[in-house]
Amino acid sequence: MKLLEDGVPLAELSIERVARTAGVGKATIYRRWAGKEELFVDVLRAAEPADPVLPGTSMRDDLVVLLEALRRHGLRKRSSAILYNVHAQMKSSPKLWAVYHATVIEPRRRTTSDVLRRGQENGELRADVDIELVSDLFTGPILVRTVMRPDATLDDDLPERIVDTVLEGLRPGAA
Repeated sequence: MKLLEDGVPLAELSIERVARTAGVGKATIYRRWAGKEELFVDVLRAAEPADPVLPGTSMRDDLVVLLEALRRHGLRKRSSAILYNVHAQMKSSPKLWAVYHATVIEPRRRTTSDVLRRGQENGELRADVDIELVSDLFTGPILVRTVMRPDATLDDDLPERIVDTVLEGLRPGAA
């Protein structure tokens, strides 16, 4: 983390440099991680916030909590040069991106999909909607504002506004 905070690009990180910075031998690093990619993925995991606890009171409430966690992560990414740079570097490495996608992004998408499926089962959401597409409709606005429009606000009420706007057209009986 210290090296990344100091702005050292991933391409310039070596196990030797990490070991020297940590004040340990290379063998100590290799006992825990097979290489710098595995070490980097663990650093990324440690920088990720814990998944939120869902209230389970309704699909709407659960979606608001999920989007609030995403909004807060977006705010952290905006204010943290390390998170911004780490994510940018990670995308240039297919191996790192694949591991990050499998361990962080996919589990979060599954959680959102599970919430939406429960909403379909209990009548809060139309049965004919594509869950994957609807998931993107909820998360998309925050991701766009975080990644593509960093000048756009991530207001406190944004998760509720997104959820309520999208749900208005997806409730049973909606035109």
